[in-house]
Amino acid sequence: MRLLHTSDWHVGRTFHGRDLLAEQESVLGGLADLVADERVDAVVVSGDLYDRAVPSAEAVGVCGRVLRRISDAGARIVITPGNHDSAPRLGAFADFATAGGLHLLTSVRDLHTPVLLEDAHGPVAVYGVPYLEPDPARVVFGDPGLKGHSGVIGEAMRRIRADLARRPAGTRSVVLAHAFVIGGESSDSERTIAVGGVPHVPGALFDGVDYAALGHLHGPQVLAEHLRYSGSPLAYSFSEARHRKSVWLVELDAGGLAGVERRELPVPRPLATLRGALEELLADPAHEAVADHFLSVELTDPARPIDAMRRLQKRFPHAVHLEWRPQGRVEVPRKYGDAVRGRDDEAVSCCFVATVRGTEATETEQAMLRTALAEVAGKERD
Repeated sequence: MRLLHTSDWHVGRTFHGRDLLAEQESVLGGLADLVADERVDAVVVSGDLYDRAVPSAEAVGVCGRVLRRISDAGARIVITPGNHDSAPRLGAFADFATAGGLHLLTSVRDLHTPVLLEDAHGPVAVYGVPYLEPDPARVVFGDPGLKGHSGVIGEAMRRIRADLARRPAGTRSVVLAHAFVIGGESSDSERTIAVGGVPHVPGALFDGVDYAALGHLHGPQVLAEHLRYSGSPLAYSFSEARHRKSVWLVELDAGGLAGVERRELPVPRPLATLRGALEELLADPAHEAVADHFLSVELTDPARPIDAMRRLQKRFPHAVHLEWRPQGRVEVPRKYGDAVRGRDDEAVSCCFVATVRGTEATETEQAMLRTALAEVAGKERD
């Protein structure tokens, strides 16, 4: 049997304010071609199908079309929710969806009940462990002594192994889980799951199954041969610029896990970073190679340039992030009280301008500040 391990689609997410729905549909729709070319039997999505608990109608439409393409290509689909999803909403029509080959494993109470797939060697039991927030999960499990993420995921896996032990000998097993496993490397685009304690769980919790398809971390990672993150299909932060976005092609034979291969995904728009003075960045022909990339720009001008983003976007239309870090300038943290003590309103205002822009207010600007302060003082007297 061949499975395609994916996760963290985050359909509906934007990138620094830019809509990504077209790019998401293009990349995710391409999974259907992989299904056909590689003769994939099932596609698994280990959480965060959507970016929001209540996704937009447009995001739902993209997901529907993508899932339909994958199904039409011949694969069954198994999904478990992540910390961005709403498990009740995602699983609302699970019973009806199953009839069409879409399996939504959203119930914490029933996470030890697998989807059973069949091949020439017999059954493959696919279990889904949704994102487990510790406090609600321990209530569902009926065990207030379970501590943190390790406790509730440990209990989930205990129940799964108990169910697996009751099944016929030779039954192979796959677990989908949305969790932060020790040894995994995070990026800037993941929402923290550190609710009520340490978010990490030991990889040993997933021992005893043939393959654990992990979700939550956005970079593809191998923690053990049977324990992997597929990562997100698109980059959602500049910290992911060097990621090779991909999915895992997992093969099971009569004895269990037979092999795992990487299949890289297309990159709709690459990411890049630039650093330098504004005029140099605008003039240097060497930067033409990244003119069509999503750009994060760090300006080193001694004074903050006026209207910098608008000017950058004339040459780099996909510049989406800008920071000003003047070269050689060392910021000395000051308490608010120290910064304003002994100064009148005009001095405080001018000091603020100098701090945020890197140059002192001009005489014209100081005159404007005096006028504005006088108007405020007049209104306060009235």
